Amino acid sequence: MHLLERHVRMLKIIRDDGPVGIIKLAEKTGFPQHKVRYSLRILEETGLIRPSPRGAVVTDKADEFVLDFKDLLQELESKIDGLKHML
Repeated sequence: MHLLERHVRMLKIIRDDGPVGIIKLAEKTGFPQHKVRYSLRILEETGLIRPSPRGAVVTDKADEFVLDFKDLLQELESKIDGLKHML
């Protein structure tokens, strides 16, 4: 869960403040640079960000991903609430 949270946090910062480089992301998040690099690599491999000369920027896929991810989280939240009531 921590890894997913870190990736989502990086994506949000890049979306809101991009372009953003590794050092700035590490400063904003408090994560070490090697963890920032890993998250950037994963986000790039999934097509959500791309490198630019000034730092990472989001791609067109990022907004769609965020909407789909919010829907998924809402669905999971409903299912978890249902399970809680069963207990």
